[in-house]
Amino acid sequence: MQKHFDTLKQSRKLILTIVENLSIEQLNKIPQNFKNNIVWNIAHLVVTQQLLCYKLSGLNCLISDTLIAGFQKGTAPTYTVEKDEFEIIKQLFLELPEKLEQDYNNAVFKNYNEYTTSVNVTLQNIDDAIIFNTYHEGIHLGVILQLLKFI
Repeated sequence: MQKHFDTLKQSRKLILTIVENLSIEQLNKIPQNFKNNIVWNIAHLVVTQQLLCYKLSGLNCLISDTLIAGFQKGTAPTYTVEKDEFEIIKQLFLELPEKLEQDYNNAVFKNYNEYTTSVNVTLQNIDDAIIFNTYHEGIHLGVILQLLKFI
C-alpha cells in the first residue's frame, strides 16, 4: 500500500503546483460546457477520500459536514470560494493523506461497508478504497488540466 500513499501525496503536490499561480477568480471560474471549477475538483478530492476511506469504514470523517455537503459526488459549485476558505481546503488536501497513512499503519480501519462505485467497481475493504481513490484522483487531475485550458 505504500506506493498508493506515495502516489496520492505526490499527485496532490503536483495539483497544487499546477494551480499555485492562479487567482481565486481563475480557480472559481466555470468555463463554458463544464459543470465545475478547479476549486470544486480539489475540494471534491478531499471529500471523496474521506468518504471512501473513513465513512465507509464506519469512522468519523476528519472534515466538516458542510464541506462534504458542498463537494461530494453529484454536487456542483453553488458559491464562490473565497481565498481564506481555499487556503483551508489546500491544507486539508495536503495533510489528510498523511493522516490516512498513519491511521492505516495504526490499523484504525477494522471494518468496511462494501460499496459499488459509479464506475461499477466494488470496494470491499480499506485497501480497495485506497487503490480506487488513486484512480479517482487521476481522473480529477485530468479534469483540472482540461479546466486550465479554458480559464
